[in-house]
Amino acid sequence: MNLEPIPTDQLAFRMPPTFDDVADERRHRQERLVAALRLFGRFGFEEGVAGHITARDPEHLDHFWVNPFGMSFKHIRVSDLILVNHQGQVVHGGHHVNQAAFAIHSMVHQARPDAVAAAHSHSVHGKALSSLGVLLEPLTQDACAFYEDHGLFDDYTGVVLDVEEGRRIARALGSHKAVILRNHGLLTVGGSVDAAAWWFITMERSCQAQLLAKAAGPTVSIEHEQAKLTHGQIGGDFAGWLNFQPLYDQIVRSDPDLFD
Repeated sequence: MNLEPIPTDQLAFRMPPTFDDVADERRHRQERLVAALRLFGRFGFEEGVAGHITARDPEHLDHFWVNPFGMSFKHIRVSDLILVNHQGQVVHGGHHVNQAAFAIHSMVHQARPDAVAAAHSHSVHGKALSSLGVLLEPLTQDACAFYEDHGLFDDYTGVVLDVEEGRRIARALGSHKAVILRNHGLLTVGGSVDAAAWWFITMERSCQAQLLAKAAGPTVSIEHEQAKLTHGQIGGDFAGWLNFQPLYDQIVRSDPDLFD
């Protein structure tokens, strides 16, 4: 056996794909969107018909792909996705759009042209923390991904069906990667479907960790400078994309029908 070190340029390292053809990029976003939805179903993020992930179309930038209203995350296939314009009209697909998905996501995509995707659901720990009306604290390394990089929409007026409410949520999100919707849940965005989905998954877990820690007793926060440093190490869009890849591999192996 040869025990000489292998040059680093010969070792595999995953990087986000690039595309010369818009149809290829569209298909890629659709596949990642369905994989993310399947993972949300696997992680128990469903609550009836609530919850949605959107991906901006790479050609028609004022349109987004989204899961159909009333279909289980665990069953969605690429062929089930619908394409919605910013008037809330379905222009591709055979299902209705969730009106809350349109009201929220259309305004988020409009306000954030850098955001390829946005994710929202009524996950248990996200909505539990949202009921406290507080931000995530830098209690763990993972939570530092959101340090000074998430907002709080400190209001609740019922199910979001009005685009004006979506516009207010977008303002609370600002330039951040996430926003806590008080008495409602979490919303995350990313420069890829992968990143938006990963930020939601790890934010939900960070909410769980904060709730557990606070229930157990006095907590010790990571100091400001160290939290800022850690955010710089793990809070970038590439880090979000990279962390999603093992989960993508898992769901593709277990649920190959998602590509149908």
